[in-house]
Amino acid sequence: MTALLTITILVLIAIAIWQMTKIFQLTQVARENSQVATYKDNDFQGKLMYVFLIFIYLITIYSFWAWGDVLLPESASEHGVEYDRLMWISFALIFFVQTVTQALLHYFSYKYRGLEDTKALFYADNDRLEFIWTIIPVIVLAGLILYGLYTWTNIMNIEEDDDSLVVELYAQQFNWKARYAGQDNVLGDANVRFLQDYDGKNLVGIDSSDPNGQDDIVVQELHLPVGRQVIFKMRSQDVLHSAYMPHFRAQMNCVPGMITEFAFVPTKTTQEMRMLPEVAAKVQRINKIRHQNSQELIAKGEEPLEAYQFDFLLLCNKICGASHYNMQMKIIVESEEDFNKWLAQQATFAEVIQ
Repeated sequence: MTALLTITILVLIAIAIWQMTKIFQLTQVARENSQVATYKDNDFQGKLMYVFLIFIYLITIYSFWAWGDVLLPESASEHGVEYDRLMWISFALIFFVQTVTQALLHYFSYKYRGLEDTKALFYADNDRLEFIWTIIPVIVLAGLILYGLYTWTNIMNIEEDDDSLVVELYAQQFNWKARYAGQDNVLGDANVRFLQDYDGKNLVGIDSSDPNGQDDIVVQELHLPVGRQVIFKMRSQDVLHSAYMPHFRAQMNCVPGMITEFAFVPTKTTQEMRMLPEVAAKVQRINKIRHQNSQELIAKGEEPLEAYQFDFLLLCNKICGASHYNMQMKIIVESEEDFNKWLAQQATFAEVIQ
C-alpha cells in the first residue's frame, strides 16, 4: 500500500512538472503558438489511448489481487445467498460491459485517428445498428430489474408464525438495546414518554400498564438462535439511525415515531463463522497489525492492544452524530439450546422495576 501511494505521488509530481514545462514553452515568443493538432499529434494521442487502456486493465487486476480479501465473507443468513447472487450477477454484467466498451472505445480512437491522406466516412444513420445497441441493453436491464424485484420481494415478504422470534431493536445516540418478547412472544407497547419511569430503569420506554410488556426482556448484547426466523421491530429514540448487520446482509432504517421491520434466518453460529478459512485469515491479518501497533505502545509505556476475535456486529449505517462510529452491539448466534439457557438467565421487565 505504501509503495502504491509512493508511485502515485511520483506520477502526480511528474505530471505537474510536465504541465509546468508546457506552460513555460507557451510563454516563449519565438515558439509557434498553434492550437491546431497536427497528424503527428493525432498519431501520438491515438497511441496514448492504447497505453491508457492497458493501464486501466492493469490497475483493475491489481485492485482485485491487492484488496479482494477485504470483501465480506459468505453470508450467515438464508436470504443473504440470494442477495450475494444478485450482487455478483450485477457486478459481472457491469464488468463485462465496461471491459468490452472501453476496449472498443480506445481501439476506434486509435484506428480512426486523424492521419494524412485519410478522409472521414460519415454515416447518416444505420437502423439495424441502432436497433441492436438499443434492444440489447433494454433486455439485459429489464431482466436484471425483474430479477432484483423478485429477490427484494422474497426478502421483504415477512411471514410471522408461532416459531418466529420477535426482537425489538431500540436505537439512541449512541447505543443499541434489544428487547425480547418474553414467553408470550408479543412485545408490550412502548413510548419515549415512559423512559424516565422507575428511576430510569425503563430503558426502552415500555408501558407498564400493558400486560404483554411485563415479561419483555431488555439487553445490550443480542443473542440469536441459529436456524430460526428472527423478526426485528425497529425504533429510534432521537434521530434517524440505520440498523446494519453486514454479515447477515441486513439493513433497515430506524425512524423516530414509527416502527420498521426486517426478518432473516441465521444459518451460521458465531463459532462456525470463526472457523471459516477466509474469516480466520482476516483475523490473523488484523492481529498481526495490532501486534505491531502494540509494540509501539509498549515502548511508550502504554497498555498493548487486545487480540481481535471475530464477532457478528450490529452497526449504525447513518451518520447520526459525533459518536456514530462507536454505535455498535455484539451479536452472538448460537444453538437453540444455548439461546434458551441464556434467555432464561435474563431479568424480565417486571423483575427489573420491582
